Amino acid sequence: MQADIMLKDECYQIIGACMAVHRELGCGFLEAVYQEALEAEFQLRSIPYVREKSLEITYKGQVLSKQYIADFVCHNSIIVELKALSEISSVHKSQLINYLKVTKLKLGLLVNFGQSSLQSKRVVNNF
Repeated sequence: MQADIMLKDECYQIIGACMAVHRELGCGFLEAVYQEALEAEFQLRSIPYVREKSLEITYKGQVLSKQYIADFVCHNSIIVELKALSEISSVHKSQLINYLKVTKLKLGLLVNFGQSSLQSKRVVNNF
């Protein structure tokens, strides 16, 4: 029996919107272009989101003045981090893991528009 996948339907919706943007624009634009186009696609598909949401970071119980700005938080529970790079690396995945840890959110999607085919990685906060 296959284990349930956390927020499976919500991730499917988000990745579908990302695929539509990539299909329309292709690769080669700056991240900000994909972010704006993805916001329009989220609106078309009625996917709940907050763009450039400020998220608090705490250190030993103290809220730091520096905040993390998520590209998107969708469905109030999924960080969507966009990239427009020739390749995403383990450093980008590590950043997303840290964002999940400090925000206490459970799931993140790392999406790269910088190649001829869309890349996405699902990152689960196990901490």
